[in-house]
Amino acid sequence: MADQNNTGGPLSGLKVVEFDGLGPTPFSAMQLADMGANVIRIARKTGTQAANQFTDVVIRNRSYIELDLKNVNDIGIAKKIVSHSDILIEGFRPGVMERLGLGPSEMLSANKKLVYGRMTGWGQKGPLSNTAGHDINYISISGALHAIGTKDTPIAPLNLLGDFAAGSMYLVFGILCAVLHAKQTGQGQVVDGSIVDGTANLMAMMYSMFNFKQWEDRRDINLLDGGAPFYTTYKTSDSRHISVGAIEDKFYLEFITKLDLKLDELPNRTDKSNWPKLKDIFQEIIKTKTMREWEEIYFGTDACVAPVLNFEEAFVDPHNKYREIFPKAFNIIQPKPAPDLSVTPAPNITEKHKIKLTEAEVFSQWGID
Repeated sequence: MADQNNTGGPLSGLKVVEFDGLGPTPFSAMQLADMGANVIRIARKTGTQAANQFTDVVIRNRSYIELDLKNVNDIGIAKKIVSHSDILIEGFRPGVMERLGLGPSEMLSANKKLVYGRMTGWGQKGPLSNTAGHDINYISISGALHAIGTKDTPIAPLNLLGDFAAGSMYLVFGILCAVLHAKQTGQGQVVDGSIVDGTANLMAMMYSMFNFKQWEDRRDINLLDGGAPFYTTYKTSDSRHISVGAIEDKFYLEFITKLDLKLDELPNRTDKSNWPKLKDIFQEIIKTKTMREWEEIYFGTDACVAPVLNFEEAFVDPHNKYREIFPKAFNIIQPKPAPDLSVTPAPNITEKHKIKLTEAEVFSQWGID
């Protein structure tokens, strides 16, 4: 890894104000803070934000100021901070920031270069935009949830797909696109981060396969949804699982060879009607050994087989340890910032989230008169 002592991170110098929220909003701010942006979180005056151990990891690498957004004086402080920021991130329902006097119109008038990032599930406009929802709802109407799960039941993939992939990471991408534009032109803009929109974009390949009759609109019957016998999971003798992703011919050949099977002895895998038979054949063999035994058999091969590790096992896995994916920072095991950059790596993880700043300290830090 690159020396992390020689840089403040690739986003060093960017000033970000984050209005405290849930799920994808703080995760977006974490991504920017991890890469060196100076992020200040405007937290509610509850006294619980810094002590919230559950969200310690997600609110890392930035300090906070407590403001009451129903108080005129505190609104004035928030406006001053935003007027000296490069980026604003908020995740309220549409119209809330406008009613507070902190909407895009007001803030872009005061700060023409401001990139105004808005995180919602449904988007700023549309029939559902003012209704409540969660990750599972947003990935439902894009068709994504329908494609994930068992033959009988859709299964939510945690909140990884909606909140964090389609929400946070798309918002961060849009924000950085807008920052580049602002630096070139001096013109700020609003970034409308919609989880539904992001999920649909992530599903581009599946929609394309469906349009070209390469994807059936049912679960557990397609190439990448667990239907294929060479792209699924199998139970081992110790009731654990291994994952198999042997799609290409040469990888498939290596996979079956380690099972002591020969290609000409097996049903043709290109015929989908043979998939259930192949699954049964593979499962009968795989259930004779433990997960770790199969891991040892397939280790270092191109068979595309891996053990399905639990959290504690993932933390100490040799590959993950080599790449230092799970550092222990401040007595909490947490994922490192990603991705790695060779010249401007992310700075070390800090406990800034426990540092409560006063109005004077924020103004001094950001050069506000």
